[in-house]
Amino acid sequence: MQIWRSLHDVPADLGPTAVVVGNFDGVHLGHRQVLARARDLADASGLTLVAVTFDPHPMAVLRPEHAPSTLTSIEVRAELLAGAGADAVLAVPFDLDVAGWEPDEFVQRVLVDALRAATVVVGANFRFGRKAAGDVASLRAAGERLGFTAEGIPLDGGPMVWSSTYVRTCLATGDVAGAAEALGRPYAVRGTVVRGDQRGRELGFPTANVPTDGLTAAPADGVYAGRLQRLDTGEIFPAAISVGTNPTFNGVRERRVESYVLDRTDLELYGVDVEVSFVDRLRGMVAFESVEELVEQMAGDVERARELLAS
Repeated sequence: MQIWRSLHDVPADLGPTAVVVGNFDGVHLGHRQVLARARDLADASGLTLVAVTFDPHPMAVLRPEHAPSTLTSIEVRAELLAGAGADAVLAVPFDLDVAGWEPDEFVQRVLVDALRAATVVVGANFRFGRKAAGDVASLRAAGERLGFTAEGIPLDGGPMVWSSTYVRTCLATGDVAGAAEALGRPYAVRGTVVRGDQRGRELGFPTANVPTDGLTAAPADGVYAGRLQRLDTGEIFPAAISVGTNPTFNGVRERRVESYVLDRTDLELYGVDVEVSFVDRLRGMVAFESVEELVEQMAGDVERARELLAS
């Protein structure tokens, strides 16, 4: 998978392309519908399929106080886009200059000059250019002038149209099953395991601790059934996962994702890059009256996680 970090990185000898454009945060099922249509068009005409996204999220530049937490880093997004059919990813560095491009300038600089687009596929609600003035109709009109076809694909969904906002809403309420339905896979976070306070080890449930940075979405505080994957070896382990600040022990400053690998006390994961995926919610976060009560609850959480993951 090639990731081009600017228009200048696009190879000069790149042939005609099929292009999809969007933030693609999370690469949910709606995004995959767009990619599937573009893949079909690319295969029919022998085109390279390029996914165009933006880094950072435009809202982080235009209205940073309202910028959403991200579901995927650019690197993870590129992996998911490749899995959905993209041959390459162009991550346009989004700044105030790019934000000021009129729709026709965006089309000319990105789609025509850099990518030599023969066909462009976007979501039906796609907007682009300064003040989001461009839409599917104006994109199609630009294509008629400049020699490419363009179409908008409806982003169908379940209780509402699939969107990154819907996934974030699910995560904010702890509904990781709902997020997984929209994504077509369990939601996951990545990070490097750090040394924590080791209370879990003392209680018989050693955990792999991954801090959250506040910029990446994490599920609501609570306990979940899920899996931990070592990114160095690819090994995948069933896990009971705690998200929060450990209120029984007066909490910690930062939120953590703490994963207890079921029935394993021998794993040494400090410094290891891992991916933690969330399958289902077990309960909310509670401050217990005693350590004994906490340990009893943790044992019950582990059994429920085992049952859920086995099914």
